[in-house]
Amino acid sequence: MQFNLHTHTRYSDGSSEPERYVEEALNQGFSVLGITDHSPVPFENSFALKEKNLPAYCRAIRELQKKYASPSSAEKKIEILLGLEIDFIPGMTVPFDELRRKYRFDYVIGSVHLVRDGMNDALWFIDGPEISIYDDGMQKIFGGDGRKAVTAYYRQVQEMISREKPDIVGHLDKVKMYNRERYFSEADAWYVKLVDETLDLVSGCGAVVEVNTRGMYKKRSDSLFPGPAVLKNILKRNIPITISSDAHKPEELSFLFEECRQQLLSLGFRSQRVLSEGAWKEIAL
Repeated sequence: MQFNLHTHTRYSDGSSEPERYVEEALNQGFSVLGITDHSPVPFENSFALKEKNLPAYCRAIRELQKKYASPSSAEKKIEILLGLEIDFIPGMTVPFDELRRKYRFDYVIGSVHLVRDGMNDALWFIDGPEISIYDDGMQKIFGGDGRKAVTAYYRQVQEMISREKPDIVGHLDKVKMYNRERYFSEADAWYVKLVDETLDLVSGCGAVVEVNTRGMYKKRSDSLFPGPAVLKNILKRNIPITISSDAHKPEELSFLFEECRQQLLSLGFRSQRVLSEGAWKEIAL
């Protein structure tokens, strides 16, 4: 069964209209496609949905749901899901349940892209195409202290999991993306402890952890999000996973999926989860 539950369209920072992703998904033999554009954030930016456009976004995806659930003879059937990748920034972003109630999303991904420094409320942007932005925030906000910066990241992820209870936890260890062993080591005892504390919370709330291939196919990371060491701890805790490409272009819908499956199998995983017909289902890798 081929599917992807993390997809961005032109409503946020994706390249194309939603239906282009559906068409490509059909070409690739997908059974399920989830659309999850970035939620609005309360400041000017180039990556998130505008709040005024949320109703139009939801209508567009719901229309595609209907169209491809009962296709004409010229179209094929595919299950389309309305989702949202919600940024969590303490004290700044809207509670997940408020968005759930208002727009009735099929599911939400909870992610941290902007780390809030509790001392001065500055935001460290750990994503994007430029390593210089990561480094600039690391230096200006955290004084180049990798442990302080990473601790702030994982504490924010932990707060998101505990308070907001997302259906899927997005790219859990993305803070490593531009690190490249310069500011911290993922083998450091303090780092491992932060990850373990985070996974304990994930296990307790029943969320699914996505295994995100984007960092690798964009050549911004040498490993998946999360990486092998974290994945081993996920397996030990029997936390469910789902493979996603975090696609921003239709052609990215299944990038590195086969390589990801093989790595997961080698680590001992045998299944992943997909949301279909209103329920989470376990399917073989």
